[in-house]
Amino acid sequence: MSTVRLTAAQAMVKWLAAQMTEDGERFVDGVWAIFGHGNVAGLGEALQKAGNSLPTWRGQNEQTMANAAIAYAKAKKRRRVQAVTSSIGPGATNMVTAAALAHVNRLPVLLIPGDVFANRRPDPVLQQVEDFDDGTVSANDCFRPVSRYFDRITRPEQLLTALPRALRVMTDPASCGPVTLSFCQDVQAEAYDWPEAFFEPKVWRIRRPAPDARDLDDVVALIRTAKNPVIVAGGGVIYSDAEQQLADFATRHAIPVIETQAGKSALAQNHPMNFGAAGVDGSAAANALARKADLVIGIGTRFQDFTTGSWSLFEAKGRKLVSINVQAYDADKHGAIGLVADAKVAIAALGEKLGTYRAPQPEATLRREWLAAVDRHCAAPAQEGLPSDAQVIGAVQRATDEDAIAMCAAGTMPGALKLLWQPSQGGYHMEYGYSCMGYEIAGAMGLKLARPEREVICFVGDGSYMMANSELATAVMRRVPFTVVLTDNRGYGCINRLQRGTGGEAFNNLYRDCNIEQQPAIDFVAHAGSMGAFAVKARHIADLETQIAAARNRDIPTVIVIDTDPTDGPGFSDAGHWWDVAVPEVGATDKLKQAYADYLTSAAKQNTVN
Repeated sequence: MSTVRLTAAQAMVKWLAAQMTEDGERFVDGVWAIFGHGNVAGLGEALQKAGNSLPTWRGQNEQTMANAAIAYAKAKKRRRVQAVTSSIGPGATNMVTAAALAHVNRLPVLLIPGDVFANRRPDPVLQQVEDFDDGTVSANDCFRPVSRYFDRITRPEQLLTALPRALRVMTDPASCGPVTLSFCQDVQAEAYDWPEAFFEPKVWRIRRPAPDARDLDDVVALIRTAKNPVIVAGGGVIYSDAEQQLADFATRHAIPVIETQAGKSALAQNHPMNFGAAGVDGSAAANALARKADLVIGIGTRFQDFTTGSWSLFEAKGRKLVSINVQAYDADKHGAIGLVADAKVAIAALGEKLGTYRAPQPEATLRREWLAAVDRHCAAPAQEGLPSDAQVIGAVQRATDEDAIAMCAAGTMPGALKLLWQPSQGGYHMEYGYSCMGYEIAGAMGLKLARPEREVICFVGDGSYMMANSELATAVMRRVPFTVVLTDNRGYGCINRLQRGTGGEAFNNLYRDCNIEQQPAIDFVAHAGSMGAFAVKARHIADLETQIAAARNRDIPTVIVIDTDPTDGPGFSDAGHWWDVAVPEVGATDKLKQAYADYLTSAAKQNTVN
């Protein structure tokens, strides 16, 4: 057997560079790295030597580097990934939140934190966490519950099995998620005689499992007998590349489609069978269909509480639930009739079985009236004063290209955008599984790296911006252009409204309600500008539209700051639905007592089992 002598780190880098997609690209696009004593001598040397065969990029924070990598994988429909490496200690644990984000959203990312010395000779090393009762524990054990696959590399030859396992997880549509290879820093530098065959290029295919014939027949029978079926389109439709199949299926069989956060833009908003977002932040049209539905057909969705109104939305008596999902865990939730299959394959199989079947035509007026109401709600204000978030969204929508991608993660804007943004196909990117504040700036960079041909609009509130903004400097250095719309409502406006809506008093959310000595006057324009971005304050809605259009011609990020009204939520009319947020059972105020009484009334409508 022919061998080559390399360090473990050199072998890892060489192997990763040889893993390919079906389209002939590297599966691992490159590596985000912040070096410290736990990875600079081993992985640092190997990555420097690799050069463009596996590019390395430096970020500003381990969590936000990982956020950028996760956004890249999401935008690539899980077909390609980026890796992230850190030193041991705080650099490593900074990535735990990002790992959880990827885990919840079923998104692939390869995390390579440095670890303690496997030989234990210098223990305790700098930044080592010591467990008094277990000598095998390190800080990196924090990654175990938030990794789909975790391995600690304590011998070089363990990579012979660990690396293929890592790629198997990241390319498996059912178990896809974050992989953590905790790489002991001394092992990174140890040499081993590797079989040369280990480094031969390999193509990783994304499998498309077909449905069980018996389950398929059961679902077809349910659809044929349903009077008011509705499809709930989740992110699995997009990851399966099944957008066109869903569009054709819904049209041919006259089954209306409503959307989750992850599934929004699987159909363009102008598709006649797209009735908009469902659930807590759902449209009046979508929720009317959901309440009336006698058959709910989920495709690629986890049925998260925002989609289901905490399982109080699908209220029709005798209603049945079908869940088409590549992961059996999701397909069998809440007593659903599960169809375990790839979304694209399942839709095609259902269409073939259904033939010329058409469901009763949904009320087209529902859709028309809703879209007209959105236009009115998002129109430019007729009078002076701070604009609402809805008016900001309307301005951005009017000023952007038709194929622009709106992205966000936390605060007011996710619900507002799900409710009001009208995307073309693929024009929406929302991290709402973990709804991680601080994802936005780094995520916009990762999204733009994955989709350089499309305009990217990053919506972020002042609260999320303050949590994590430093990758703005990275985007400037790498000349990654995107537009940030920073809505400043001077605090956490979204949670302030939730706090008051659940019977509480305004407390510790908006700056004016905090225990502080001086109200802040943060100059976000100066801050963003200091990192090299083009930054400007929009004086009003018309100015915002002008600035959005101007940003399109720049090769660096643009940050547009606009003050907004913190009291005005995005909902209106009969849009939206109840959300199960626990209200104190005992309280001193009449407001809190009434909130608890209302809570009990709504909770009584929940269906926890079909």
